[in-house]
Amino acid sequence: MPHAETLADIPPSLTAVLFGLSGCLVDFGSLARSDTVPDSEAQATPGALKILQSLEAQGVPCAWLDELPPNVTRALAGELPSWIKAAPPASIRWPAPHACWQALMELNIEQLEGCVLVSGEPRLLQSGLNAGLWTIGLASCGSLCGLSPNQWQALSEQQREYKRGKATVALYGLGVHSVIDHLGELGTCLDDINLRRLKGEKP
Repeated sequence: MPHAETLADIPPSLTAVLFGLSGCLVDFGSLARSDTVPDSEAQATPGALKILQSLEAQGVPCAWLDELPPNVTRALAGELPSWIKAAPPASIRWPAPHACWQALMELNIEQLEGCVLVSGEPRLLQSGLNAGLWTIGLASCGSLCGLSPNQWQALSEQQREYKRGKATVALYGLGVHSVIDHLGELGTCLDDINLRRLKGEKP
């Protein structure tokens, strides 16, 4: 008889996923570093809308965080689905853990177990680590590279490898649990984190 799958064999489901806004869900670009409202909606980064659709289908609560002024973040988030919540600004800035905890409270999350933060911003990732979350760093689309997706694609493969390698070393140096290029690789990475949790690993 085939081996019956037990509950212990099934990877645990995620509790919640938090995202950085600029340099993660939407185009980093120069506009994400300014305090001025962009003329048009920012472009979602590669894989962002697809992974959000997948997480919504799985019933995983999600929110995004940013430290830019609300009038700027509203314009940046224009292309994102309306169901993903904007976390309220925290009273204490990153890398303090308060912003992550506040975002989870906004989602009515009752436990840290199974909560993940995804970002390309080292200060926000440090906030997630301080909050006790699983953390996933983005090597090619956050502030460590400082390029929009179009600028990234315009680089030679050698230039991309250099920037990717430098960012990856910096992110692992922070202590993040995984590093990926962009959100198109997030689904596989989340599955890996669930398997690590199944084996008893803690963030």
